[in-house]
Amino acid sequence: IAAPLFLFPINLFNGEVVMVSGKQTIIEQAHLSLSYFIGIGYTSKDMADIKEFYLLPDGYAFAACLIIGFPTIIAYRFRILNKQKEL
Repeated sequence: IAAPLFLFPINLFNGEVVMVSGKQTIIEQAHLSLSYFIGIGYTSKDMADIKEFYLLPDGYAFAACLIIGFPTIIAYRFRILNKQKEL
């Protein structure tokens, strides 16, 4: 589940983009992809005026749910099914 989130630019996670235009700094809320954090999914032209970008707390929580929580729930479900078959 984590591989597509990091390899494809799927903008699911709440974050902020800090842009610098001259002396003015603009902070804009945006949906970000985890692939941006490893350098996939954007070009240097896309990042021309962008100083930084980061996830907000709810973006981190959603990422944790998808990367850790969802596979854990699926594994637990299969474990319960296997225990029921053994009985």
